[in-house]
Amino acid sequence: MNTAVNVNVVHESETQRQHARIRIPAKVRFIGRNRELVEQQLLDISAGGFAYGAAKVPVQVGDYHRGKLMFVIDNISLGIEVEFQVRSVDADSGRVGCQFHNLKPREIATLRQLITSHLSGELISVGELLTTLQRDNFTKPRKDGAGGGMGALARLRAVTVSFGVLAVGVTAFGFICHSLYNLYFVSHAQSAMVSTAGMQVTMPREGTVQSLIGEDGVVAKGAPIATFSTSMLEMLKGHLQDSDLQPAKIEELFGKQMKGTLTSPCDCTLVRQLVADGQYASKGDAIFELAPRGGEASVEARFPYGKFAEVQPGTRVSFQVAGEAETRSGRIVASSLSDELSSDIRVRIQPDVPLDNALSGRPAEVSANRGPSLDWLIDKAMAAGL
Repeated sequence: MNTAVNVNVVHESETQRQHARIRIPAKVRFIGRNRELVEQQLLDISAGGFAYGAAKVPVQVGDYHRGKLMFVIDNISLGIEVEFQVRSVDADSGRVGCQFHNLKPREIATLRQLITSHLSGELISVGELLTTLQRDNFTKPRKDGAGGGMGALARLRAVTVSFGVLAVGVTAFGFICHSLYNLYFVSHAQSAMVSTAGMQVTMPREGTVQSLIGEDGVVAKGAPIATFSTSMLEMLKGHLQDSDLQPAKIEELFGKQMKGTLTSPCDCTLVRQLVADGQYASKGDAIFELAPRGGEASVEARFPYGKFAEVQPGTRVSFQVAGEAETRSGRIVASSLSDELSSDIRVRIQPDVPLDNALSGRPAEVSANRGPSLDWLIDKAMAAGL
C-alpha cells in the first residue's frame, strides 16, 4: 500500500464557495461613477458579497463604492452601510458581482442573522435582530503558539511570579495573625524600668554640692564621692553665745565658708544624681542614689488596671532592657496600686537570669503572654529527665 502523501490534492474549501448565496428581497443604494445616485435590486447576497443587475449603469471591474443595503423587515426599513468592490461584470445579462470590504462586527452579525434565518426557513423579526446586535457575537483571537506550550523563560517567569504572590500572601497572613495574637493574648506594660534596692546619700549641712564620681559611676567603699560648701554660721548654729550674735559678728561668720567631703558607704554604682553640681541643698536632702555592686536588680512595670487578672503574682512575663538585643524572661513577685485608688497597677518582676546593677535606671519593654504556649510540654519533659 502506498502511503506517500499526494501534494497535488487540493482541499475543497480552496476551490468551492465559502458562503451560501441566497435570494432575498433587498436593494443596494450608492453613488455612481458620475456622482449620480444609483439604486438597484439585489439578485442574490452572501456573507462575502452580493450581485445586482445593472444593464444601463456604466460599471467596470475594480470600481470601489460606499453604499447601503436596504432590507424591509416587519414593514420597517433596515439599512446596513457597506463598502464593496466590483469583481465581475456580465455584459450579456447585466449581472454585477461585488465583494464586501471592511465590514464591521455589527454589520457581519446582521448579515449572518439574515442569511441563517432565510436558509432555515424562519421568519425574520426586528426583535431577533436587536437581540443579535446586543450580544457579543465574536470571540477574541487566539494568541500565537497557543497550542505549543510555554517556553523555558516564560515558565520561569510564571513560576517566579507565582512564588512571589504566594510569599506576599503568606507574609500578609502571618502579619494579620501576629497582630490579632498581640491584640487578644498579649498584655503590654505602659512603662517599665530596671530598679535596684539601693541607698541614698544625704546632705549633712545646708550648702552647695560638687560631685566627684567618674563617668563610669563606680565608687569604692570610703572613697570620696562629693564635696560640699557651707557657711561658718551654719556650722556654729546652736553653739553661739549671746555676745556672738551681734550683726558684725554674724556677717563675719556668714562670709566664711567651710568645706566637707562625702564618702561612699559601700562598693556601689551610681544610679542617679538627685542634686546637680553647684546647686543648693538643704540639710537631709538626698543627693545621690547608689546601688551595691554585685547585687541583683529587678524590673518595675506599670500595667492598666483593666489587666488586673492578667498580671497576678506568679505570672510569667518577658522583657527587653534598652541597649540589649536579647529578650529576657521573669516572674511577677509583687503587685500594688501606684497610688491610692489609682488606675495603674505597679508590679515587680524577678528576672530568671540576674540583672547587673549597672543596668539600673534603664527603661524596659515588658509583655505578659497568656496565649497558647508549649511551656507546659517543656516543663513536663524536663521533669521526666529528657
